[in-house]
Amino acid sequence: MSKGKNKGAKRITKKQMVEKVMGLFEGHPTQRYELKEVFRLLGLDTHPAKMLCYDILETMLADDYITEKPKYCYGLKQQSQVMEGVFTRKANGKNTFLPDEGGQPILVAERNAMHAMDGDRVRVTMMARRRNHVREGQVTQILKRADKTFVGRLDVHRDLAYLITEDRTLANDILIPRRNMKGAKQGDKVTVKIQEWPADAKNPIGKVVEVLGQAGENETEMHAILAEFGLPYSYPQQVEDAANRISDQIPEEEIRRREDMRDVMTFTIDPRDAKDFDDAISIREIQNSKFKMYEVGVHIADVSHYVTEGSIIDREAQKRGTSVYLVDRTIPMLPERLCNNVCSLRPDEDKLTYSVIFLMDEEAHVKDWHLAKTVTRSNRRFIYEEVQQVLEAHGEASPEDYQNPGDHVDPERPEYEPAEHFSAELITLNRMAKALRKRRFQEGSVDFDRCETRFDIDEKGKPLGVYFKVAKDANKLVEEFMLLANRTVAESIGKRGKGKGQKAKDNGGKVFVYRIHEQPDQNKLMNLSEFVVKFGLKLKPTGTNTMVSQSINKMLHDAKNTKARNLVEMVTLRAMMKAKYSTENIGHYGLGFDYYTHFTSPIRRYPDLMVHRLLARYAEGGRSVMKRTYEELCEHASSMEQTAALAERASIKYKEVEFMQDHIGQEYDGTISGVTEYGLYVEINENKCEGMVPLRDLDDDYYEFDEKQYCLWGRRSHRRYSLGDEVRIKIASANLERKQLNFTIVRE
Repeated sequence: MSKGKNKGAKRITKKQMVEKVMGLFEGHPTQRYELKEVFRLLGLDTHPAKMLCYDILETMLADDYITEKPKYCYGLKQQSQVMEGVFTRKANGKNTFLPDEGGQPILVAERNAMHAMDGDRVRVTMMARRRNHVREGQVTQILKRADKTFVGRLDVHRDLAYLITEDRTLANDILIPRRNMKGAKQGDKVTVKIQEWPADAKNPIGKVVEVLGQAGENETEMHAILAEFGLPYSYPQQVEDAANRISDQIPEEEIRRREDMRDVMTFTIDPRDAKDFDDAISIREIQNSKFKMYEVGVHIADVSHYVTEGSIIDREAQKRGTSVYLVDRTIPMLPERLCNNVCSLRPDEDKLTYSVIFLMDEEAHVKDWHLAKTVTRSNRRFIYEEVQQVLEAHGEASPEDYQNPGDHVDPERPEYEPAEHFSAELITLNRMAKALRKRRFQEGSVDFDRCETRFDIDEKGKPLGVYFKVAKDANKLVEEFMLLANRTVAESIGKRGKGKGQKAKDNGGKVFVYRIHEQPDQNKLMNLSEFVVKFGLKLKPTGTNTMVSQSINKMLHDAKNTKARNLVEMVTLRAMMKAKYSTENIGHYGLGFDYYTHFTSPIRRYPDLMVHRLLARYAEGGRSVMKRTYEELCEHASSMEQTAALAERASIKYKEVEFMQDHIGQEYDGTISGVTEYGLYVEINENKCEGMVPLRDLDDDYYEFDEKQYCLWGRRSHRRYSLGDEVRIKIASANLERKQLNFTIVRE
């Protein structure tokens, strides 16, 4: 009897099992069942049948058909038939709707979208669910249109024009009547807003908001990139006027309220083209000390003194969130008078600063520190190359610095005279920075040290050549002291009032702005571990955070002397989560810090300005601020940071295509840097410019995409194109409008 029952259970099909499971939940819509109870009620007593049932439950969870709360306890998803939320438009017609109450996105086919646009707030009615199909909804009302503009090139006809846009959220060109063209001409780049989209019309109808200029001109294209991401490229006049009314003279009574550090040797170290100097470092040896001790000050522009909370300048800075750095320009968060003049720590000028002042020994161990509102005076403005020359001339630079690109100083060359007046201080700070850096990596920081691509451009913005920006000891000197200051002030708030055994996520009751970085996804680390084996590298993907980060560091170090260095670093970065701002502290995985914030760049980052205000408030005994308000500000700042990064990458991509369009037909050695179902991405070894080999051009076989192995493989020939493979390519085409390079493979 028992034997026959088992045999019957084994023969149940997947379709039958789905019907049994759905029947159980739909027959008892308010009931919740534990996994073992599901097996018992469905009469499943063999391992294969139970596994089949469990797989179906997991699929239903992914489809949002059932819920699981607590673990292994299931119930029918009780969801309203009418919901409100945000609509996401996709060019392939498979639009989605995300309900306000959360959960998985719901499919909205184009025929049921009611011409809703990307980002619109809509009301959706759930459609009858078909078995074995995902849930679908139908837009019944557009509650609020997203304030979205589209950027593109005008194709003008007699009485109307079409906006040709690369925006992938819109499958149809926007129709613009002549009366709405605002004087734009054929080929002009413009920004357009959709005015209406009649129910029976194929194309939306729009109006030109701004004419950016003729397509192909540098100024036009850079403004188009900013407009594409909704970023401003000029300041409202009333904000400029408010900034111009701010005096650069410091009243004597303000100086008396502060710690006066104008007599301490202080200097800034910045890139050659920097204009806004928001951080400076001071150092002096403590006399009459039993051991050699130093006072090191990290001085940050006191923007909060000039930009008061809620003012017109503050509201504009809050909206922008960050400065934006394109290839050929900076779009500052603050008006130029503030960022380049009043707040900037320019040499030989008295400046108001907010300072973290450390008492340190020669090995950079912090013996004491304090936070103070100060007045400082920079003695000299250094650029990174000058500091690097001083370090190299005295034999203090790291050995690998001499192997990196750029000019190097020969310590034996007698005609070279470094800045002797500052060399002792720079050498001492460099030794301290190296000690800080060494301990940081020992304690779990991940060592990402990638070079960045930069362009030499002429006065018209045309790229003339490519060079690589490499972080050397001069850069790392500044970095380590900024990290120390950021970490220290975060700990001063986060650790306050903590008892023994409390976790790092506790914040001592004071709301604060933290810079957080989550642990990498375990599956991504496992995949990374499998991937790097092909290059003879090893990664331990499990263990404590410190163990894993140290394993990552060893892998990255071992990869430095291989051809796969850039690729391994890139794939490792992809496995990491993105850092962001939050009032909920979970620590910073990449740095290995329990507490971290951004304090050191208030001229170009709004969260730093928030941090300055909170520190001053709490130092004066003020009450904690509203957590919800500050969390919303953190979310906005994180979003604007990501948007600015996308705009920067778009400008780099445009310059890459512009640079390579003069090299059509030329051949280069490259490395496969990406593999997708559409084709291969290849990075040219010589200049790091990246392009695509479309799948359609791999016409010697039928290729399939293997996502786990990062490769395309040919069905007939079994030829593989894998991530990291070396290939010889030819430049086939360069499309500036799409910011796209197309390559063809010459040979492997």
